[in-house]
Amino acid sequence: MRALITGINGFVGGHLAEHLLAATDWQLFGVTREPALALPALRGRVTPLVADLLDAAAVRHVVREARPEVVFHLAAQAHTPTSFRDPAGTLTGNILMQLHLFEAIRAAELDPLILVVGTGEEYGAVRPDELPVNEQTPLRPVSPYAVSKAAQDLLAFQYHAAYGLRTIRVRPFNHTGPRQEDRYAPTAFAHQIARIEAGLQAPVVRVGNLEAQRDFTDVRDMVRAYHLAVLHGQPGEVYNLGSGRAVPIRAILEQLLALSTVPIQVEPDAERMRPADVPLIVCDATRFRERTGWQPQIPLAQTLRDILEDFRARVRGAG
Repeated sequence: MRALITGINGFVGGHLAEHLLAATDWQLFGVTREPALALPALRGRVTPLVADLLDAAAVRHVVREARPEVVFHLAAQAHTPTSFRDPAGTLTGNILMQLHLFEAIRAAELDPLILVVGTGEEYGAVRPDELPVNEQTPLRPVSPYAVSKAAQDLLAFQYHAAYGLRTIRVRPFNHTGPRQEDRYAPTAFAHQIARIEAGLQAPVVRVGNLEAQRDFTDVRDMVRAYHLAVLHGQPGEVYNLGSGRAVPIRAILEQLLALSTVPIQVEPDAERMRPADVPLIVCDATRFRERTGWQPQIPLAQTLRDILEDFRARVRGAG
């Protein structure tokens, strides 16, 4: 099986490639803007194909080279605060990258399974009576990022309906783990704690909204779900992916602080607050669970320990 991963150098792309290398004998190709793969463990085991997905001709070349039977489309501008600062770049970039990929597949006359990765943020302003969120819940996105992912979701369905592309859509809720950037709440907390422990900053963790409640899954469980989606998912369908449990951001911070080796204070930071935020969201993944048998296996406590150890190692390495 020939599998193509867009966004191979991203946080999730690296974990997905590691999982597929361990669990399958597939031949893996990864789209990257740089000539080398970021994760050393993938070098020599995944074929990098250099292209900017905003360049339609380059995407056509990549698709002809890989001739994939499975495509995992992960590449996107995925940071919500960045989308508020650059809504045009987020909207046009995320939609055009997917459009170029679909058109390249059509031009090459290929028929791969295509996993299009959306987000639980597509649901946006969910009402209390709509919880937990299932796939029939209306989409009311409240950020440019979420709007762009909703558009990708709809585009994937449209290309399935109009052209027969075998697109499978997933809407993963929050996922985190080692190697994630420090631009998200759990990793931002962990990075600050690691720096404080190393004496590189004052013993104060700066935080955004701690009252929001989110549905967290370990990235290693999430990429296992992506693999199962292409094995057992129904083309044209959409599946929620999440733990089914809401966790306050404050509880994430408290668990990480409890792992710290030094006393730390907490201070609010206005720069970390979003212009629009959803107070509570929790996933109903029944449809996917019944289709595949998938369940998250890694406890949140282990995920947070792994994240903190990862940042401790990064801080030591930087020193």
